[in-house]
This record gives sequence, C-alpha cells and structure tokens, in this order.
Amino acid sequence: MPALLIKLRPTGPWRIGPDSGDRDRVDRIYHSDSLYSAVSGAMSRLGELEPWLDATARADQPAVRFSSCFPFYGQTLYVIPPRNVWPPPASAKVRFKGARFVPLKVVESLISGRAIGEENWAIDGASECLISGGAQGPFRVNVRSNAAVDRHGEGVAPHSTACLEFTPGGGLWLIASFAGEAQKERWNGPLQAAFRLLADSGFGGGRSRGWGRSEMPEIQEGELPELLLNPVESSDGYWLLSVFHPSASDSIDWQHGSYSLSTRGGRVEGYSDEKKPTRMLTEGSVIVCAEAPVGAASNVAPEDFAHPVYRSGFAVAIPVPLAPQARTA
Repeated sequence: MPALLIKLRPTGPWRIGPDSGDRDRVDRIYHSDSLYSAVSGAMSRLGELEPWLDATARADQPAVRFSSCFPFYGQTLYVIPPRNVWPPPASAKVRFKGARFVPLKVVESLISGRAIGEENWAIDGASECLISGGAQGPFRVNVRSNAAVDRHGEGVAPHSTACLEFTPGGGLWLIASFAGEAQKERWNGPLQAAFRLLADSGFGGGRSRGWGRSEMPEIQEGELPELLLNPVESSDGYWLLSVFHPSASDSIDWQHGSYSLSTRGGRVEGYSDEKKPTRMLTEGSVIVCAEAPVGAASNVAPEDFAHPVYRSGFAVAIPVPLAPQARTA
C-alpha cells in the first residue's frame, strides 16, 4: 500500500482539545478524525473539497486514509503500542505500564517475540514516552494564562489554557496511505499542498493566537508497513494506528483481539453546534477480521444542520500476530 510518512516540526505551542473539552487539559494525540477534518478544510481552500469528499467520506473504499499524529524526537518515532503485547511483564527497574508511547523499534521487537531489556530505559513523565537513557521527551504540557477583554475595555475575564510545548528536535508524525498507485497519483499533489497550507495556518485549537503551526512538512514516500517496521512473517490481527469506526463490510471477530473504545465528540468548525457523538476503537487496539479493516465516515452533523459534517473512521492498520512466539533477545 503506497503511503507517505509526514513529519511536522511545531514552531510554537499546539492545543489538542481532550474529549472532556476542559481548557486546563490537553490531549497528547492529534487523532485521525480531527486530522481528516483539518485536511478537508484545507482542501476546501484549495478548491478540491467536493472531489476530496467523493474520494474519501462518500466512497466505499477511501482513496486516502490517515493515521493519528504521534510524537517523535530526533530519529525516534513513538507510537501507541499494540494492546496485546503492552505492557511487558513487570520490571523492578522500569514501570513500563506508565508509558503511553514507545519507540517503533520496541514494538518491532515485541511483535517478533523478542523481550526488551530493562537497562537504559526510563519513562518521561511529561510526555508519557518510553525514552532511552539520556534522551529527552518530545514535548511537555504547560498551562498558559490569558485574559479576555471586552471591546470597551471595561471587563476582563482571566482563564487558563493547556497546550503542548515541543522540545528542539521534537514533533509529530503521521501516515497518509493511498488505496493504490492511481489514487496516489491523483491525490499526492493536493495532499502535500494541504499539509503545507496547514503548517502555515495551524492545526487544532488556539490558531488565532498562532498556535498549531509548524515548519514545512518533511515527507517520505514508501509503502506500508515497510515505512515503519519490517513485515511479520505471519499475522492474525491488525494493529490500529488510527481511530476506527467499522463499516458494514468489515467482518470483525469481537470475541478475540485486544481493543478499547472511546466516544468522540467536538463542535462543528466555525460554529457552536456540537457534533453527534461516535463510539470508536482507539489507537493501539488489535482486532481480528477476515480482511484488512476499512472503516467508514459518519455524518455527525447536528439535526437540521445546513450540510453534512463527516467524521473519519477509516483504518490505518498494520498486520501483527495476536500471540508472538517467544524468542530470546
């Protein structure tokens, strides 16, 4: 499956709103459904919105799918590991279950059945990343104070907003996968243009104050899963790198696998109206299905809204074994 590995190096704070909507809290993942909405907005400004929706949200087989955005630091890509292999057995030296994100090389070892050593690993509390000895975490959470002043200057309303502040060398990465070479040829150019536009205008909340911006995206072309890790010899499960809402054609064995659910909400961009909530599988879930999962986009527009509002539940998934055979390191 042809794909792009896209790295975003933030130039300032990012605000990723949590499911609760609390101002003083921030999510550490920019989820794939929010990313799809941002790219769709950019496609609208590029004059490609209707063809884009026809090729993705309105299509049975989407031309393009997105993973969620995960942190990186230097050359190390972090990710939410497969739930069936994480956390590893308890260690006297490292509290592995405290890590939400782990390096891809650790995931590759675990799904191949190789144990990871306890030496030279630590948990960065600020980012919840498993880091090697001496390394920095890719970001930290900060709460910034602000004050809203009315137009007459007579009233002041102080408030605080949480954000992610990235360390030098840190940022976010994602995968954009294409259904085939023809879809890549059609959408590679517009997609890269959309990400350049978003890098300049911003992702997430606080864009009016300059938050959510990044340097021009770093884009590497390749194929999945080789862009991320070496393919496994045999697999009977799929590891989700995106939030996922199954389509009617996805035949999933809910009695097996290891997965978790969350309810995705939010407001319509530019309006105060709330989107209809959607139950979705979360990143890191491992599911069992007869064929690679596809997923579906849902119309989550409020009742009597002027136009459809789509939430992407398309799957970016990597084949993995449910029970890796134990091997010596």
